[in-house]
Amino acid sequence: MAYRNGTYVAFHADGNNIPGKTDIDYYNMMRAWSAHPDDDFALVNSHDKSCAVRDSSLKATLRASLLERLRNSKNMILIIGKTTSSDTDWVPFEIEQAVDTYKIPIIAAYTMIDGPILDPQIGSGYWPHALRARINNGTANVIHIPFKKVPIMAAISQFDHNTVPNGQGLGWYTAETYRSWGIV
Repeated sequence: MAYRNGTYVAFHADGNNIPGKTDIDYYNMMRAWSAHPDDDFALVNSHDKSCAVRDSSLKATLRASLLERLRNSKNMILIIGKTTSSDTDWVPFEIEQAVDTYKIPIIAAYTMIDGPILDPQIGSGYWPHALRARINNGTANVIHIPFKKVPIMAAISQFDHNTVPNGQGLGWYTAETYRSWGIV
């Protein structure tokens, strides 16, 4: 059995890695937070645990690598940006596997929502179909947060395959919690 201590990060790259063009920028920001020695942000990145694959790798090789990364993960951060819902390839696959196969909770981090998320339905227009279907059928365990360091840190440390968010896929933190984080 895999040692599940990593955080899997899923994002819509839209087939490229050009800075400023896709949600890969947010993934890279998380990696920078984690690499900074004076920062409390710690990310055991599941993507660093298995061999890297190039964008030009065969689809079967990439699929096998993604499954290995998911198998070693305790949770998933799904970076949700303005184009995430249009992804029809890897993000839906990653969500399906995270929920259906590996039973890991999803931390939905919205790049376009700056303040507290007290009603997760506010971001529903950005949900990929795979996430929407699993929220609607009650199989996804999801906490919805803005893409900010403190809520991401809290969710990573709080939720894993043994401890999932409440709310039938519509979990959120309270206004009091956001106030304690200085997010109002």
